[in-house]
Amino acid sequence: MAEAKLIDGKAYAAGLRKRVAAGVEALIADGGPKPGLATVLIGEDPASQVYVRSKGKLAAELGMASFDHRLPESTTEAELLELIARLNADPSVHGILVQLPLPKHINTAQVLLAVDPAKDVDGFHPLNVGRLGSVESGAPLDFPVPCTPLGILMLLQDALASLTGRHAVVIGRSTLVGRPVARLLLRADCTVTIAHSRTRDLPAVSRQADILVVAIGKPEFVRGDWIKPGATVIDVGINRVPASDGKTRLVGDVAFAEALPVAGHITPVPGGVGPMTVACLMYNTLQEARKSAGLPFVAI
Repeated sequence: MAEAKLIDGKAYAAGLRKRVAAGVEALIADGGPKPGLATVLIGEDPASQVYVRSKGKLAAELGMASFDHRLPESTTEAELLELIARLNADPSVHGILVQLPLPKHINTAQVLLAVDPAKDVDGFHPLNVGRLGSVESGAPLDFPVPCTPLGILMLLQDALASLTGRHAVVIGRSTLVGRPVARLLLRADCTVTIAHSRTRDLPAVSRQADILVVAIGKPEFVRGDWIKPGATVIDVGINRVPASDGKTRLVGDVAFAEALPVAGHITPVPGGVGPMTVACLMYNTLQEARKSAGLPFVAI
């Protein structure tokens, strides 16, 4: 069997960003609002700072307005909720992203609940979570969907002619990736199994998958002999492990070298799912700007 075909998330994300930029330009040209993304970062975590900065920079590159709010670690929950209330009421803001994790003295659930569901471009608000759980097969996703799961769906739809009837196994049941991915795949008419660390005979369950999505947070956890020949493998993991030169390297949750000669399609790490997350954040922001102007959802 030939080696698996690589699913190039970096290239797909670049194309999606171009389509979003074109959508922003068309919206403004038609008299619609300039999409605005507000990011909120509390504290001095270097990784979060880099991540938030990259989101703001990309928003500007795509023709959007970017509103950057950086608050000290000592910010109280009441102060944060007050800022969110102002952003909810600001018509120039169409997407609000509160960078997680928050300091321990702030109730994350209360903060996520405070964001206007129509501006919840991360798709974390309970109302949007509920919408995703109840959306009918084939119905448009005309509300914010969590960015990483949405990116996974886009990559699968691009790689495979049809998802209908395929058996998808999702290893990982997190509320950020595993569960929303499973709901999206059900909507796409897959038969879905959600597995996790306590699943009995996980390798045997894994081998049943036509589509295997792995989001368990353990480096190279899924071995090559867990994969059904010809299956499509989506590796969501990003794990930093020691390298032979004394530095570190990034690996996924799947043993890539072992999976490559078995799978039909596979995402690399890095360069697979990762680039899709921020691109889908921009996609969600554009959709919410369109909705605020009374315009319909448009797939791009």
